[in-house]
Amino acid sequence: MNDFLTIKEASEWASKYLNKNISTSNISYLIQYGKVKKRGHNGSTVISKQDLINYYKSYNGQRENKWKQKLGNDLNWALSFDHLKEKDTTKHIHRLHPYKGKFIPQLVEYFLDSHIDEFKKEIYFNKGDIVLDPFAGSGTTLVQANELGMHAIGIDISAFNTLISNVKIVKVDFNNLQKELNKITTKLKEFISGSNNIQFEQELLEELNIYNKKYFPSPEFKIKIRQKEIDEKSYTKEKEQEFLKIFANLVKKYQLEIRHETVNNFLEKWYLKPVKREIDFVFEQIKGVENYNTKKILTIILSRTMRSCRATTHADLATLKEPVTQTYYCRKHGKICKPLFSILSWWERYSKDTLKRLKEFDKLRTNTFQIALQGDSRKIDIFKELEKKNKNFAELARKQKIRGIFSSPPYVGLIDYHEQHAYAYDLFGFKRNDELEIGPLNKGQGKQARESYIEGISQVLINSKRFLQKNYDIFLVANDKYNMYPTIAEKAGMRIVNKYKRPVLNRTEKDKSAYSEIIFHLKGK
Repeated sequence: MNDFLTIKEASEWASKYLNKNISTSNISYLIQYGKVKKRGHNGSTVISKQDLINYYKSYNGQRENKWKQKLGNDLNWALSFDHLKEKDTTKHIHRLHPYKGKFIPQLVEYFLDSHIDEFKKEIYFNKGDIVLDPFAGSGTTLVQANELGMHAIGIDISAFNTLISNVKIVKVDFNNLQKELNKITTKLKEFISGSNNIQFEQELLEELNIYNKKYFPSPEFKIKIRQKEIDEKSYTKEKEQEFLKIFANLVKKYQLEIRHETVNNFLEKWYLKPVKREIDFVFEQIKGVENYNTKKILTIILSRTMRSCRATTHADLATLKEPVTQTYYCRKHGKICKPLFSILSWWERYSKDTLKRLKEFDKLRTNTFQIALQGDSRKIDIFKELEKKNKNFAELARKQKIRGIFSSPPYVGLIDYHEQHAYAYDLFGFKRNDELEIGPLNKGQGKQARESYIEGISQVLINSKRFLQKNYDIFLVANDKYNMYPTIAEKAGMRIVNKYKRPVLNRTEKDKSAYSEIIFHLKGK
């Protein structure tokens, strides 16, 4: 049994082995998430020294040590959720529509559910409680509250964000949704059959296939680039120009109109003319749908389709740079690629995917209330607005009040939340409230922007307190590199009782360096 260690002994051994402080909490995390095997000995928990060595030599073990060296030993690796795959963090309706800046559902679950561990030492929320998210975004908190048997209210200044959230938690008539999807897809195919862009795209794909196999064979081409046998810049520019002649001949053959005569808005700038025609056609079909909930779901499917059909390179889909109206060399795929000339394939793909995800969530959902309200969290009368939408929920909320908050406020100077869905605002005609965003990208991160941010978040917390139970718990997820949250808490008449510093592993940005965020736990003074 010399090879087996108690949690305390493992902590001491690992601290010497790694030449850094490894707490008993860290060892407990390794056991809890199956990184090392739990073994019993005389009624106490022991683990194998070799299991510990194997973990610390593994990829995640090495990453944990490297990240702690860069970000500090107070990094709570239990909140990394490094044991999860992407399909787990984007489960069911959490991937219903792309959205920048959302947290993973497991982070919400961790603080809302009824478990306790070495880090979360008490239960804060119970079934039947009401949870508030004053920065609802795409509705992650609302969805997870539903799964856990809790009620939830979300608030967001963005009309489109509110739509996404409400679609995720709406009760679906699946027969009606399937019927309307079939009808619209059939009409779209009929509409397209009278145009020449499908035949054009089919022939273009055939030509691209031949050309790419000849000049950009996979994986040989990328290997030659890495070994510097080919100068990527000059070679690809030459081949790109060469194929453009083939592309131009096909455009002429099919008399295809690609560009708009005028560019007056986002849609005309970022969507090729045949794509825009199909989007407009589908939107007209959606307008005629009678079932209100079905209509909202169809609107989100069209929005998701639109996002994937913008006239941009594959590498720049998340951060648009310049519209692309012809074939181009794609560094992401290492070959000549093309913009989209029809929405049909994406519409069909997302229709099936949306149905599947809604059905998966429907099996998990509980009979609780969730709703997203569109409004300014700094001054909204939550119960009054709730009364307009759902009287039964409003009556419950007034009676028991809101238990607490779990939310991720916007990070100062990082995202323009309206602009990321500009295509949807243009097509659907939603009113934009850019000027009411707190901490938008366009205002930067300077002193004035930070002061405005502190004031905005403080006002949200002050307003929210009117609707909370006396002994409330508030959890705010933030990357507070400017140390603003102590001031925010003070201004709001609150105190920070705990901070959880977590590594953010699966970032979508190109910068994959070590990065952390803080979950601030606030209570009343």
